[in-house]
Amino acid sequence: MARPSPYRRGHFAPVREEVTAFDLPVTGTIPADLDGRYVRNGPNALGIEHPRFHYYLGAGMIHGVRVGGGRAQWYRNRWVRQAPVSRALKEPRRTYGVLGGMDAASNINVIGHAGKTLSLTEGGTLPFELTDELDTVGPCDFGGSLRGAMSAHPKVDPLTGELHSLGYFAGSQTVDYTVIAASGKLIRSESIELAHRPMMHDFALTTNYLVLMDLPVTFHALSAVAGDPFPFRWSPRSIARLGLLRRGDSHAQPTWFEIEPVWAYHTVNAHDTSSGIVLDVVTHPSMFSGRTGEISGHGSPSLERFAIDTRTGRVVRQTLDDRPQEFPRVDDRVLGRPHRFAYTASAAAFVQTWRPRELDTMTDVEFDNVLYKHDFVSGRTLRRSFPRDAAIGEAIFVPRRGGTEAEDDGYLLGYVHDPERGASDLVVLSAADFAGDELARIHLPSRVPLGLHGSWIPTESIAATASSDEGSREPALHDMAIPPLAGNGS
Repeated sequence: MARPSPYRRGHFAPVREEVTAFDLPVTGTIPADLDGRYVRNGPNALGIEHPRFHYYLGAGMIHGVRVGGGRAQWYRNRWVRQAPVSRALKEPRRTYGVLGGMDAASNINVIGHAGKTLSLTEGGTLPFELTDELDTVGPCDFGGSLRGAMSAHPKVDPLTGELHSLGYFAGSQTVDYTVIAASGKLIRSESIELAHRPMMHDFALTTNYLVLMDLPVTFHALSAVAGDPFPFRWSPRSIARLGLLRRGDSHAQPTWFEIEPVWAYHTVNAHDTSSGIVLDVVTHPSMFSGRTGEISGHGSPSLERFAIDTRTGRVVRQTLDDRPQEFPRVDDRVLGRPHRFAYTASAAAFVQTWRPRELDTMTDVEFDNVLYKHDFVSGRTLRRSFPRDAAIGEAIFVPRRGGTEAEDDGYLLGYVHDPERGASDLVVLSAADFAGDELARIHLPSRVPLGLHGSWIPTESIAATASSDEGSREPALHDMAIPPLAGNGS
């Protein structure tokens, strides 16, 4: 008998109950200026998943902590109530007008935009709107205007407040570019033609461009016909390329720049230069290379930089840090602009070559107990270790209210497992004093499984939706002269 998936046990094992707790105990002092909610999404299998379980298909569960006035006011965890989830929980049947009839698990990310809290996935389904208390409202199409797929990793331009999304339908040969104003009004929607059917988990944004990653993980039609619940495979014969799409040009198509075959889940950030674009990204040598399409590949992830010279079409690739790591975050105030710092989580448990028997015996195969702070100006990387079995994943940066514009003038927040309690804590660190003492540790009443991505949603964005589109505009193309594009791809 085959052993259960490593993503059903250990720190990935799903929790079985929804919990609500108030006035959580705290060790240390919560900074008085932290006022909002930290929310994080991730697969939490409910028993409704395909028999051939794939981690990315587990029912989505949101974990959230409300902080304000120096107190941890509440903790909640809630499954995202898609129709299959409601049926499994024996709740009244819900009928949703999901995009294209798709009701895939909403389990990858959760963000705040236009006064809404949105649970996100990829591959075609709409985002799901949640209440402030994390209960499900239903699919969100922004008043009927959103007709294309939304990315699991949309980007908010800090200058305009616009939400940029690059989403795709599994098996489609197009990708949907959508821009939603800070008010929630759709202001741009178009399709971009591609040469084949890739998986595009993430993208990057600069002042003048979208940076697309067309990499060799592609839709595998034979697997789909055979009933594979996740029909994507590593395709070594496919061309790997980066695309630049000018933000100000309606109905434009990307200019492509070929690179060596590589896979990337997550971009760190990107920005314009006088000669082109700089993109920082976490790369994997390959991904989904096994027969079942499970999370497997060769080699370990590292932090890299791609410098695209738009005049010559040349792309220079540079390793910034070769230690295994994933889940990069920056100060969102510098998104699309030059950045100094990035924060990543160690992924030291990756093995050089995964095999099915190794997957059956490994636990915590993507995460470790270390956070990194990368300083791209000094070239230094600081390493912060947590106790054994702490199982920390993504840490997000929250700027200090009333602070400076310094990128590390703020806090890092992340869930950390406490093996002595058999439960999790929300840890608050000083980003500037990265190696110093913890500022606060909020003790949760239950365990938070290792999961995926989350956000800090400040109180002012919980309570109010922008009343107008003032400030929403096309990007300031005069911010930097755009050299002629000289791509090396089709």
